[in-house]
Amino acid sequence: MSDNLPNPSPDPSLISDDILQYAVKLNTKDYLSKDDLRSVQLFQRAANYISAAMIFLKNNALLESDLTFDDIKPRLLGHWGTCPGLSLVYAHLNRIIRNTELDALYVVGPGHGAPAILSCLWLEDSLSTFMPQYTRDYQGLQKLVSRFSVPGGFPSHINAETPGAIHEGGELGYALSVSFGAVMDNPDLIVACVVGDGEAETGPTATAWHGFKYIDPAESGAVLPIVHVNGFKISERTIYGVMDDKEITALFTGYGYQVRVVCDLDNLDHDMAASLEWAIAEIRRIQKAARSGYPIVKPRWPVIILRTPKGLSGPKSLRGQTIEGSYRSHQVPLPQAKTSQEELDLLVQWLQSYGPRDLFNKDGTPVNDILKIVPEKDDKKLGQKPESYCAYTPLELPNWRALERPQGIQESCMKAVGDYLKEVIIKNPKTFRIFSPDELMSNKLNPVFDVTCRNFQWDPTSRACGGRVVEILSEHTCQGMLQGYTLTGRTGLFPSYEAFLGIVHTMMVQYGKFMKMALETSWRGPCGSLNYIETSTWTRQEHNGFSHQNPSFIGAVLNLKPRIARVYLPPDANCFLSTIAHCLRSKNYVNLMVGSKLPSPVWLSPEEANKHCIAGASTWKFASVDEGASPDVVLVGIGVEVTFEVVVAAALLRKHVPALRVRVVNVTDLMILGADGIHPHSLSKEAFDALFTADRPIHFNYHGYPMELQGLLYGRPIQGRATIGGYCEEGTTTSPFDMMLCNRTSRYDIAVAAINGGARHNPRVAVDAHVLASYFKHLAQADKKYIYENGQDPAGTFDTPTFD
Repeated sequence: MSDNLPNPSPDPSLISDDILQYAVKLNTKDYLSKDDLRSVQLFQRAANYISAAMIFLKNNALLESDLTFDDIKPRLLGHWGTCPGLSLVYAHLNRIIRNTELDALYVVGPGHGAPAILSCLWLEDSLSTFMPQYTRDYQGLQKLVSRFSVPGGFPSHINAETPGAIHEGGELGYALSVSFGAVMDNPDLIVACVVGDGEAETGPTATAWHGFKYIDPAESGAVLPIVHVNGFKISERTIYGVMDDKEITALFTGYGYQVRVVCDLDNLDHDMAASLEWAIAEIRRIQKAARSGYPIVKPRWPVIILRTPKGLSGPKSLRGQTIEGSYRSHQVPLPQAKTSQEELDLLVQWLQSYGPRDLFNKDGTPVNDILKIVPEKDDKKLGQKPESYCAYTPLELPNWRALERPQGIQESCMKAVGDYLKEVIIKNPKTFRIFSPDELMSNKLNPVFDVTCRNFQWDPTSRACGGRVVEILSEHTCQGMLQGYTLTGRTGLFPSYEAFLGIVHTMMVQYGKFMKMALETSWRGPCGSLNYIETSTWTRQEHNGFSHQNPSFIGAVLNLKPRIARVYLPPDANCFLSTIAHCLRSKNYVNLMVGSKLPSPVWLSPEEANKHCIAGASTWKFASVDEGASPDVVLVGIGVEVTFEVVVAAALLRKHVPALRVRVVNVTDLMILGADGIHPHSLSKEAFDALFTADRPIHFNYHGYPMELQGLLYGRPIQGRATIGGYCEEGTTTSPFDMMLCNRTSRYDIAVAAINGGARHNPRVAVDAHVLASYFKHLAQADKKYIYENGQDPAGTFDTPTFD
């Protein structure tokens, strides 16, 4: 089939015409007054003109003289195809906000439509509020046009530098879930979320359509999804673009929405205005019922399907090939405008078609008819809503010391954290939520259910109960909701099985990029940190098997900018309590906390735990020889279970190799290990040498992949004297201790490494090193044989060691 053909008409026999009874019918003819119609159309013409100019022009922003090749940018970047649709929605939202003082945010899934958003921000005079150089006059317009998609100017995608933005949209699929997170506990807020029909093909978007089922209209705002169906992606048709109205109506009716299709190009502005007002009225009706104590069970929230040709109002064709209404309008419709006279002439015709002389005064300011629909109050403008840049509310946090665990007992880190989170919820009933992919009970965080419940509005047992827990078996949706909730001023937590946090790896990285730019943008205020708890880790996933063994998310966080990346591996319950308290009060970070849900020894008293966490690492004198003084070898544990193995190894060495002087160190803040200066938490050279010695062998028993630690330690002068044990992709359904043996992180592997290292400096160890190492290897083989013969670990394997 030729790619120059218009959209094919789907087979109308697939779905009965009866389905169209579910599509909302409105009388939209002449809905707008003549003045309002003129204003919204002029606003769109101006926004579209500026958008096109931003892609092409470096000079001559208002075509004051004949356009020449010299006026065209040397490199043409940008995406035109989605811009007209984004400007259309922006103009109509402005009119409603001005008339009603609606509280709204605009989340744009097609983030590559930055020219449209920037042009609208300039027209409403929000750019100059944050960046005074972009004044709403000719000088500001020329600067905006010339500085788009050039070095040092605006990027081609919406990002943290874009006023009003809480979502970049570069990696498609997340706009909808971010929007649902933004309205939670924001009862007056409506987020208009444009979902492109390309983005709608992604798995994360497909699940996020269910997000309204987790929105309680009594306590939260609402999302108004606007699906922009323009038919094409970069070079292919979209799935939604080849669906007819019956099919789309059936799809969204099945999801639980009320569907309104806007597609009459001859009546587009009247239709859009009526549809938006209908949608907002439906939202208010649902909210009023819930807030009056008579909630509608399973309310049908509105969704608008906006059908327009891709690149509407742009060039129609070039050299016999369709542009408007085809994939050729997706990016730069006239890619040779810098060198082709034919394309330059077509560009002039295109720009002149908007009538710039009718849109701008001589000084470059927009004409008054455009400004008539711009909201009068700055804090109502889409680019200046406080929720998008300065709404952070710190949590009131309980004193974790009130929940401290006695030293010496066995306790689950997650049970302790669950008790702490219960108190957090009591103190912060409207500014804290937990987003969990159906693993809260499994991860032993269930104490929170003593004071709250889940917030699943389609479940009769948790409907309208103000629950603080959102559980949906989609990591993408949890991540998106967490981002939206965090960036609009609140604080959230994402606990998950370790192996499956990797599903949101790239989402987290995209957020990290947004946060990096936000921290470099002077007008953005702080926001709470993005907080992850990683539990059900590989060390105790022997029952679920190899598929559930994967600590790679640690490496993903390590690769973020050091300014925002934090990774903690608290070794016991008291340390975890101190860590969670720190992370929940921190700002602007991505915090990853790695723990265990199974009982393990509480090694440190509360006072010791607090000092240990502040320092990030310390010598554990109780497990060291002569309290760690003058060691032959340093054994380092990083993580709960692998630290247990280090402590047991130290006890075995004290018994079997009494001549070996061992220092045991635990690291709870992974970032301290980086070379001096690469991270704010990095130990100075002097502090590193004091803790790990300047010349003695070091063996790290690390929870993650050894290569991660090697990279982190690069630059430290320890080459040739450091060995690393860690997860090495070995595992199955087996016993807990066999997991340690498989990955060479067991007490025996540590003991062998200690003997080999200590022998280099202690001749009393060296003389028997081979015999001693062989003995520990024998013990490892004996235990493995026992496990395979008996289906369980030897008795006493996980008893807490004692040191006489």
